[in-house]
Amino acid sequence: DDLHMRHSCEAALDMMVELKALNAERRQEAEDAGVEFMQINVGVGINTGECVVGNMGSQQRFDYSVLGDAVNTAARLEGQSKNYGVTIILGPDTAESVNDEFATLEIDLITVKGKTEAVAIYALLGGPDRGNLPEFKALKEKHNQFTTAYYAQEWDKAETIMAECAKMADGELDELYEIFTDRIIEFRADPPGADWDGVYVAETK
Repeated sequence: DDLHMRHSCEAALDMMVELKALNAERRQEAEDAGVEFMQINVGVGINTGECVVGNMGSQQRFDYSVLGDAVNTAARLEGQSKNYGVTIILGPDTAESVNDEFATLEIDLITVKGKTEAVAIYALLGGPDRGNLPEFKALKEKHNQFTTAYYAQEWDKAETIMAECAKMADGELDELYEIFTDRIIEFRADPPGADWDGVYVAETK
């Protein structure tokens, strides 16, 4: 599949549409039965790289699976989705291939658990229908201004721009910006130093 990166993003977005419909159906069933509704939440991590794909195992355990370093990173990205308050996180190579078309935002520079090399990670917030909207392009430009100020340790400027971004995102990225608000508070109290590279070390999977 020559368009595997695009198709993986489309599949993830389709999953979220179907999940929303499923939760709506289950909510109605719960209300009709007079029981508490328990929402199903899903996180997705998408990464691009070489891997081994196929049937693996033995007679005791046989499965069609994928193995490899790129697969492990995808799993780590999925695990980070709940921490950043976004449902779909892309690795850098995937994001680079769809950034100009899909609605994506760079959300952090992190070292995932089990790795030593930092990677830029991105939130996938919509397809081309949203990515090409003037409103989203304006949010993306403003968000990029925020990350530039953040990495430059310009905390006051970063906070001001972040507040503008939060308003433009209409609550969708509140959890993400709360993370950076807390980090800035910590950095003001304990500055990271001139050699800080902006990398956040993720301690959880």
